[in-house]
Amino acid sequence: MKFVEEIVVEEFLPTIRSQLAGELRERGLTQSEVAEMLGISQSAVSKYAHGDVTINEAIAADERVQGLVDRLGEGLAAGDITSVQALVEAEVLIRELEAGGDLLAQLHEDAVPALADHGASFRIHDPENDLRTSERVLSSLRRGLRILENASGFAGLIPAVGSNLVACIPDAEDVDDVAGVPGRIFDVKGKATVPGDPEFGVSGHVASVLLAARRHGSDAAAAVNVRYDPKLLAELTERGHVTAEFDESDDLDASVGAAIEDEPDATVLYQTGAEGIEPITYVLGPDPESVADTVRSLL
Repeated sequence: MKFVEEIVVEEFLPTIRSQLAGELRERGLTQSEVAEMLGISQSAVSKYAHGDVTINEAIAADERVQGLVDRLGEGLAAGDITSVQALVEAEVLIRELEAGGDLLAQLHEDAVPALADHGASFRIHDPENDLRTSERVLSSLRRGLRILENASGFAGLIPAVGSNLVACIPDAEDVDDVAGVPGRIFDVKGKATVPGDPEFGVSGHVASVLLAARRHGSDAAAAVNVRYDPKLLAELTERGHVTAEFDESDDLDASVGAAIEDEPDATVLYQTGAEGIEPITYVLGPDPESVADTVRSLL
């Protein structure tokens, strides 16, 4: 009796680790850095990178495996994805390859010929799980933050209360479903400073504006707040954005909702301030990268 998990451990893991170790080393990472990312020893990295580990040629040649290795190699080397996300992506591919008739399922049948008469699928895990969805949001958010950090002049758009770039999962209901920068982004001596890695549940106000817009019909999944300036609004309008004003009131949901109902296609929301309240502009978009690109285009 041989389980499909044994095929994964004995055939898939050595193959993909060998390919990924080589990919990361080619991208300039040290042996110790690769070892930390893959959760293996440096000696193992050396064996994988130098081809001293037997790999399964059928797995190595599969386009989906090659695509995953390329994607993870690029993302891990650039810091766009974490080791956790890499693990999740590998798990998802494993479950896809375990589906009846697919690569790992076929290797399993080769090892246990009697399975060929069994028509059941071995795909038992949901590839669209919550962890994978959350990691995708965080990965996208990191890329958006990198765009803003590298955008010359972005610090000048940061309001006194600070900026935050946020993004939510598809079925977001409250601020715990929205990821953002803990402590917000501040202008420190003319440089936009991101104090920490994005997390879920750390943004209150910008997350609330995004959620309110979504509750009233907006399909935006990301938002950033910048300082209010009529010239910026005019430029955004010229670039095809629809702007809508809302009142900064105690009932934020109702206020944002009224603005969205008046301008259903609004991608820019703004409020002009009140006593003790700084005027702010909120740029909305389908993902953090798009929102960051919009802001960068204003510089």
